[in-house]
Amino acid sequence: MRAAFFVVRAIVSDASKRAAFDRWYETEHLPDAVKAFGVSKAWRFWSLDDPSLHQAMYQFDDETKLNAMLKGEALQKLVADFKRDWPDVKRSRETLLLAQEFTT
Repeated sequence: MRAAFFVVRAIVSDASKRAAFDRWYETEHLPDAVKAFGVSKAWRFWSLDDPSLHQAMYQFDDETKLNAMLKGEALQKLVADFKRDWPDVKRSRETLLLAQEFTT
């Protein structure tokens, strides 16, 4: 069984809104998503190369669980909440399947 990932990229182009976006994502959106998706892990990132780029990554146990989430109501609600609170923030989504995990 290989882990699967859901990645959301958001571009917060207005620098004056980044701190508020960061707080909202940290205190509301990420906890809500983790609970709604039932994921095993989640991460958030701000790009060091492009300060407007924020990414969130959610780890699912397998592709089946990821696909079920993609078809479920929880994602629709979270997307609606995001659009309501951050209508000017452009987003894209990507799904990934773990090919290999390497640790030393």
